[in-house]
Amino acid sequence: MNQKVHNQIISFIWSIADDVLRDVFVRGKYRDIILPFTVLRRLDSLLVPTKEKVLEAAEFMKKQKIDNKSALSSQTGYPFWNTSKFTFESLLNDADNIDSNLEIYLDGFSPNVQEIISKFKLRNQLETLREADLTYLLIEKFASREINLSPKDAINGKGDNMPPLTNLGMGYVFEELIRKFNEENNEEAGEHFTPREIIKLMTHIIFQPVKDKIGKGTYLIYDPACGSGGMLTEAENYAEEVTNRQGGFNLYGQEVNPETYAICTSDMLIKGEKPENIAYGSTLSKDGFSPLNFDFMLSNPPYGKTWKIDEDAIVDDRGKKNKEHIKDPRFQIGLPTISDGQLLFLMNMASKMKHNTELGSRIATVHNGSALFTGDAGGGESEIRKHIIESDYLECIIALPKNIFYNTGIPTYVWILSNRKAEHRKDKVQLINALELYVKLRKNLGDKNCEMSAEHIEKITQLYMDFKETDISKIYPNEYFGYNKITVERPLRLSAQLSDKAIERLRFDNAIFDEMQWVYEKFGDDVYSSLSELKPKIEKYLDKNEIKLNAKNKKNLLSQNFWQAQKMIKNRAEKIAEEIGTEQFDDFNEFKTLFTETLKSLNMKLDAKTQKTILTAISWKNENAEPVIKKQEKDGTIVYEADSDLRDSENVPLNEDIQTYFQREVLAHVPDAWIDHSKTVKGYEISFTRYFYNYVPPRSIEEITAEILQLEKETDGILKGIVSD
Repeated sequence: MNQKVHNQIISFIWSIADDVLRDVFVRGKYRDIILPFTVLRRLDSLLVPTKEKVLEAAEFMKKQKIDNKSALSSQTGYPFWNTSKFTFESLLNDADNIDSNLEIYLDGFSPNVQEIISKFKLRNQLETLREADLTYLLIEKFASREINLSPKDAINGKGDNMPPLTNLGMGYVFEELIRKFNEENNEEAGEHFTPREIIKLMTHIIFQPVKDKIGKGTYLIYDPACGSGGMLTEAENYAEEVTNRQGGFNLYGQEVNPETYAICTSDMLIKGEKPENIAYGSTLSKDGFSPLNFDFMLSNPPYGKTWKIDEDAIVDDRGKKNKEHIKDPRFQIGLPTISDGQLLFLMNMASKMKHNTELGSRIATVHNGSALFTGDAGGGESEIRKHIIESDYLECIIALPKNIFYNTGIPTYVWILSNRKAEHRKDKVQLINALELYVKLRKNLGDKNCEMSAEHIEKITQLYMDFKETDISKIYPNEYFGYNKITVERPLRLSAQLSDKAIERLRFDNAIFDEMQWVYEKFGDDVYSSLSELKPKIEKYLDKNEIKLNAKNKKNLLSQNFWQAQKMIKNRAEKIAEEIGTEQFDDFNEFKTLFTETLKSLNMKLDAKTQKTILTAISWKNENAEPVIKKQEKDGTIVYEADSDLRDSENVPLNEDIQTYFQREVLAHVPDAWIDHSKTVKGYEISFTRYFYNYVPPRSIEEITAEILQLEKETDGILKGIVSD
């Protein structure tokens, strides 16, 4: 599209907002009027040439009592119509009744346009326009012959020809308007669309490698977060260009924002596409095309955005061990954290790949850096990466320049997926570092301060097609991105001593130790005989100090039987101490054997819980103590208790033997460690920084010394001047 014409149209429409709506609508509400009227004016311009024929046909249908007016599309040449007698221009002929006539005009549209009007919530704004007496002025502006919003040539008031505003051009206009409106409203500037050079890059890499395989037939292109439809339009245009229109391309999309959904649907109507191919609603919770698979998929899904609103439709008991149930088959592989649903969009597209065609499916999708590495092995994000890579879908990831998007300066990446990899690409992933491939903008657009030129797009596409290593293109086997996360355990080492202090602590239960200690210090042995009388004072203390106890702990604190049971445990420990003594044991295994033998000699029967309570109270961790033995296997192997505080993990690359790595990286430093193989989990992550890291050696001592001496010379006079003053 001609940039000058584009800017003129943007300026003209923006001036309508400032000239007509100021002081009546707050600036953040301008879009609620401007966007729907822009759509209506564009539709209106297409219907004007066939207006009389449509009115005649509508009158005939009325006389014949034909309710289904779909045949009117044969008169208009488009899948929409308007049966009212009005157009934008003719509405101006009756200024006194323009508000009521406008409603008649809106009611005359076909059902598919009625849905667009509804999604814009335009009728909610008409009363405000009427009260402010702005309807005539607004329509007069939009009906101006000084601007052409039609996809056909037009003549302005001076008789000059005005070029058509193509669907692609209209997409640029809408997206620029949305960006400007969002900026005025302090919202994210580019929330709804992707810079066109990024879309061009995606379409080049999606279609170029298979252009010769696209023959006659119909191919389906899909965007699960289609916004105003720009990505779909670009994809169709480029596909037709590189294939010389060999095949037909049907567009499908889904959008959750009603405003952008309405814009996209109107674009589909004008292009003659089926508007029902654009689904409204959240792709994650309500798949608009569950039975379909697609040949080509492109998307820039939201990232860093919660999917909490979709949770109930996707999963029951999310995150609850042994209870979580993923209901949607698209997401069975795993779920990312609730705060970021971008990888769910990736899995949605992967689930819609065609597996029974020669071409298969190709996907290009944009993600931020967290999709590459967030999430531990076994977690949802890692499991999704594992599925994509081990299925050998991932062809390439391209790191884009920073600040190339309108609403974020964070790193972004284009993922390229295919289930029909070329032979030389199988079991490999290409990484392209395009961080430095950009030109600066003269003026920032939101956060966007740079763009890719056509030469940059061509260079990246060629790097992809060549599939060779360069300074900015790396190729790795799939397993290079995987690792085994091993759990490293170290033995629990305990010392034990039946000291008076340790035994005294048994008077109180650990769960309510502080509360029981206060009660005992306050009321002494009365807690064992008359606790019910003390209850009001204890409850007052809890309320005053805002101490919240759960029902069980509060019941125990106020239970005389519970106090007596704790005292019994203390007394038993004292009897055991009389036999064993107060010697410190640094071999807990020896102490426990003695403890068990003492219980037998005293004929003292303690249940397992009480024994554990006593042993826990009189033991503590000591790195110099002997390891605690858990059991001894039949073959004589000793299994030690693990110390959870010393538990650690290591990520072992898939291409390295776990035991070899463990001996080199762990046992060399902590010889008592071992691997709990039952907890080993495979994970995947991709770190661009590591793969494209360029070592920069530090400056030499001589260079630094010379610089310091030079600085001393430069500051010497200043210091002398300060001292002299």
